[in-house]
Parts: sequence; C-alpha cells; structure tokens
Amino acid sequence: MRHMSDLPTESDKICPQCQRTLPLTEFHRNSRRVDGRAYYCKACATARSEASRRKRGIAPARRPATPVGQGLKWCPDCEQIKPLGDFPSTTRKASGRHSYCKPCHNARGKETAQRLYGGNREYHLRRRYGIGQREFDELLAEQGGVCAVCGVPDPEHVDHDHRTGRVRGILCFNCNGGLGQFRDSPTRLARAITYLRGTTWQRVLIHPGVFQMCSPTRGRPPSRHS
Repeated sequence: MRHMSDLPTESDKICPQCQRTLPLTEFHRNSRRVDGRAYYCKACATARSEASRRKRGIAPARRPATPVGQGLKWCPDCEQIKPLGDFPSTTRKASGRHSYCKPCHNARGKETAQRLYGGNREYHLRRRYGIGQREFDELLAEQGGVCAVCGVPDPEHVDHDHRTGRVRGILCFNCNGGLGQFRDSPTRLARAITYLRGTTWQRVLIHPGVFQMCSPTRGRPPSRHS
C-alpha cells in the first residue's frame, strides 16, 4: 500500500517499468507525448536500449574516453567526437540534435527499414501512404500498368488525397506533380482546359504556301521573331 508521499504530483511521474515515482527531469523529453516526457525513466530507457542492442547483435554503447568540449558531441556508434553540425537537428531533444551523427543516423534508418519492412521502398510506402509494395503492384495492375492520367507505362508515384489521405492511384512524375501544382482542384483544372482551348494559336492559309498564326479569341498577336 502506497503512502500519500509516494503518490505522484504534477511535477512527478511513475515509470511503468521500475514503478518508481520520479521527478519529470528523470524522464527524457518527448514532444509526441501529452506530458512532453518519455514513457520510461532515463535509467530504464537506457537499460531497454542496451537490451535491444544486445538482441540485435550490436555492441553496447561506450562513453567517450576524453571530455567532450563546447560545440562538440559524441556519437556512440562510430565512437567519434564531432561538431554539432555533423548531427541531424531535432526538436524532440533538449540539445536540439540527434544522438548519432548523420552517417550513423542514416545507416540506422536504413537498417531499421530493412529489418522491419524489408527495405526503404516498403518503409516509405507504409509510412507515407499506409500501403505496401504488394498493394502498389495490385493497384498498378488494375490500371493496366500505366499512369492513370496520361497512360505512360511503369509509373512510380502514389497519388493521394491530401485532405483525407486516401490513395487514389498510381501516376507518373509529371502527372503527380501537375495535380499538386493545381492543388487537386477540379475547378482550376477545368479553367486550365478552357484557357488552353481558347488561346491556342492556329495556322491559317492566307496565300498558297503562306500561313498566318491566328487566335480564335482576343489576345496579343504572336511575336514577329517567333
């Protein structure tokens, strides 16, 4: 049975692993959580991280043999002291920098994507659109293996509704970018079609072998140099 003194206050938090009531400062910052702090206390988080590293066959993290100076940071993967600029920036840590330098950070990302999703492509599709390569291939097959807009074969870009997040189809680079530039607006696209049809310059035969460029609507005449 807990005493009243053991109950957490607004400045305390219970670690679900060690069951200790600790000050919030004993928990790493995490902007994704409601209380702005990590789920486990620092000691338990470190222990869990080390256990995960051992399970994956990664050597335990070491500490720098020499003190880290101002404007520098220690990378536990490559075990080098590097300038802060060599570490990716983040708002999730009080230091404003990730724990690992950019090369090690990228290598860890690739390893995670490969381990959990079988590769970067699958990771990107799952994280961004909520589908995998299998669903991508099935949708492309339903389209006949071509871009759903222009018919170019082997499109590679997933088109989705930016409002709902739902996937609409597979498009080529140009069509996918074009819809984005028009902000997915049918009204803007319809106006663009009207504009193109109404301002298309046409060649009109005025004498045998002599043509003049004319527009069916009002507008500036073509340049003599064109």
